[in-house]
Amino acid sequence: MAERIRTRFLVVGSGIAGLHTAQRASDHGDVIVLTKRTLRDSATAYAQGGIAAALGAGDSTDLHRQDTLAAGAALCDAAAVEVLVEEGPARVRELAESGAQFDLDADGRFTLGKEAAHSRKRIVHAKGDQTGAEVARALIHRVSERANIDVLETARALDLIVSNGRCCGVKANVAGKAVEIIADATILATGGCGQLYRHTTNPLVATGDGYAIAHRAGAKVADLEFVQFHPTALDTPENPLSLISEAVRGEGAVLLNDRGTRFMSKRHKLAELAPRDIVAREIFREQQGGSRVWLDARKLSRTFARRFPGILALCLARGIDPRRDLIPVTPAAHYMMGGIVTDLAGRSSLARLYACGEVSRTGVHGANRLASNSLLEGLVFAERVARDAVNQPKLPRVPRLAAWKVSRLVDRGAAQVAADEIRHVMWAHAGIDRNAAGLRTARKALDAIRARLVPGATEELNMVETARLIVDSALLRRESRGGHFRSDFPKPKNKWRGKHVEW
Repeated sequence: MAERIRTRFLVVGSGIAGLHTAQRASDHGDVIVLTKRTLRDSATAYAQGGIAAALGAGDSTDLHRQDTLAAGAALCDAAAVEVLVEEGPARVRELAESGAQFDLDADGRFTLGKEAAHSRKRIVHAKGDQTGAEVARALIHRVSERANIDVLETARALDLIVSNGRCCGVKANVAGKAVEIIADATILATGGCGQLYRHTTNPLVATGDGYAIAHRAGAKVADLEFVQFHPTALDTPENPLSLISEAVRGEGAVLLNDRGTRFMSKRHKLAELAPRDIVAREIFREQQGGSRVWLDARKLSRTFARRFPGILALCLARGIDPRRDLIPVTPAAHYMMGGIVTDLAGRSSLARLYACGEVSRTGVHGANRLASNSLLEGLVFAERVARDAVNQPKLPRVPRLAAWKVSRLVDRGAAQVAADEIRHVMWAHAGIDRNAAGLRTARKALDAIRARLVPGATEELNMVETARLIVDSALLRRESRGGHFRSDFPKPKNKWRGKHVEW
């Protein structure tokens, strides 16, 4: 029989959203944090660019709101955006006051950068290009100080436990053991799904578990066709790919093709600082035409080491010196705009189930996330989730589940083959440039992969189910908008303005 653990709050995931929720909720009761690997394995730790917030002179929440809505391509929830920009500055200041060491000027003010589609310098960063790692460090330290937060590493949520129409916790594999974790409030902060694609900047843990788990339990998900592809990942044969932050282009680096031509200046009025979907698509088109694409940051040679020490180190480790060499870049799956549908308190459609961070669909990002709004969303809505979750009354007795056990993965090699097949199918047919024929091919291929999954391949099952949701959503949205581009419907359509594909 599975072991049963009781807690007040259960947080699944250990990125910025999960850790902030756990720390805040721990003021009101005991918390269990479940994480697939370790506390340090999250997309948060990979984030280079920073956190966007209206903190500088000449900036305002109104300008941040306008930029966010413009990037979202008429699909943002205006109320959610209002929450983000109004509450964001306070959350960033609190994070700094509690130990996150952001870059400051001589007067102790935040040193602010500018990124694509922002009208002002408003990107708070740490150690130049290591913002995510610093935020993760600060939050892990805060969580580790709390005696009533129990962290379970190498633990995977397999399915939600639902009783009488409400979420009561999760069935989990904790270091190979079957465990039922019963909680008054369950918070999914499981991150994204970049590992569904052949090229991605996401860590290996980002396999779309939260979307699949929530959908199987009956919680609403929406906008899963909107996958953001970062334009400039370092083009090497690795998984995941190293990110070349948008901030490098914000400082003046430009994109060149094999002919040495700067092509973005002819494709969009903002050139390299156009919205990410446009830049990614134009790089992809150059690649489809047989050209490799390069980022030229040589004019930043005097400041590169100081501003981007992490990027310099990762490039040098691969034999590239950005101060004198061109940097080979490629688009890569980076961020999911859609997810588990939540209200402004982070509540899902399933009672007592919350979601925050990348796995949620708050409505902030619409069809295309504005650069550096993701860490901010994680902070702002995690705060709201914690404030609401503490008001959940104690669950009545939850009946015992039928006997179950963790399925041992019988053939790891076959599971890895299935994962690789999913990545190739999604990159080829449900990536940057889509059409009906390709999406139907993907759907057929995904169904075939699922049919032959080996026993115990629970992560691959989540991958194929989330991939299928993306493909089906992309088929239904017969237009192009934000991160969703269909060559057979290349223009946005008014009838889809403000309309969501929901499951």
